[in-house]
Amino acid sequence: MTPTTPDRTDPIVDDLSADLALALRLADAADAVSMARFDASDLDIQVKADASHVTEADLATERAIRELLAAERPDDGVLGEEYGTSGDTRRQWIIDPIDGTANYLKGIPMWTTLIALAIDGVPRVGVASQPAIGRRWWAATGHGAWTNVPGDTAPRRIFVSAVDDIEQSSISFQSLRQWDEVGRADQLLALSRRVWRDRGYGDAWPYMLLAEGRLEFVAEFGVKEYDIAAHVPIVTEAGGRFTDIDGNETLSTRSSLATNGTLHATYLELLRETRAVGADA
Repeated sequence: MTPTTPDRTDPIVDDLSADLALALRLADAADAVSMARFDASDLDIQVKADASHVTEADLATERAIRELLAAERPDDGVLGEEYGTSGDTRRQWIIDPIDGTANYLKGIPMWTTLIALAIDGVPRVGVASQPAIGRRWWAATGHGAWTNVPGDTAPRRIFVSAVDDIEQSSISFQSLRQWDEVGRADQLLALSRRVWRDRGYGDAWPYMLLAEGRLEFVAEFGVKEYDIAAHVPIVTEAGGRFTDIDGNETLSTRSSLATNGTLHATYLELLRETRAVGADA
C-alpha cells in the first residue's frame, strides 16, 4: 500500500506535480460547494441503506469533483463514497466529499474533503481540506507533505514527531465504540495505560495532527478506501508509517494504523501482546 523510500528517477514521481496541482484545484471546487451549504437551516439530510447519513452537500461536492475530473482527466478512474466506481485503469481518484458528515450536519466545523490519486493501487497524491477552519494538508510521493497556516504567506512543510518512547507519546483512537465492536477494547485500554495522553479526536483531523508531529498514533476500524487513501501520502511524506491495524500494507482490511514511524513496531507489538492475553483469558 505505502511505498518505501521513493525512487527520484521513477517517472511516476516526476509526473505527480501536475496531479497534485489538479488535486488542489479539485479541493478548491469542493470547498466552494460544501461551504455554501454548511450550517444551513434547510439542509437536506437523508439516511442511507447502511444507516449512515448523507446530505445534499455530500452529493453536490462529489459531483463537482467528478465534473472537473471528467474534463481534466477523462481517462482516469474514480472511486467516490456517494457515486461508486467509474472506469477501470491503473490511475484512480479516490474521493470522500465530506468525511465527517455527522459533524457537517450538526454545524460542527471538523469535517474534511478527502481527495487521493492511487496509481497501481498505491495512494500517491493526497489532499485533506477543512474549509470551515481554513486549513488544508497535501502531499505527493517524493514531493513532501505540506499545510497552510492562517496568517502565513507560504505553505509550511510538515514532519512527524521524533518521539521514540511510547510513554511520552500521544494517541488518538477515533471512538471507544469502534474498538469495542471489533473486540479490541481491551487493547485500547492497555494502550492508554502506557502512553502519555489519549484522546478521541475523530475522523481526518488526527491523521493531520500526526503528520504535523502533534500525535504519534492514530487507529480506527470500519474504514473504506475513500476514508483513508488521502491520508497515506500525507503521513508517509511527513516521515510516518501507514498500515492496517495488524501491520499489513493494504487499504482493504477496513482498519488503519498511522504512526510517526519510529514507534510503529512498538505499538504493533503492544497490540499483539494484549490481544494474545485476551485470547488466553
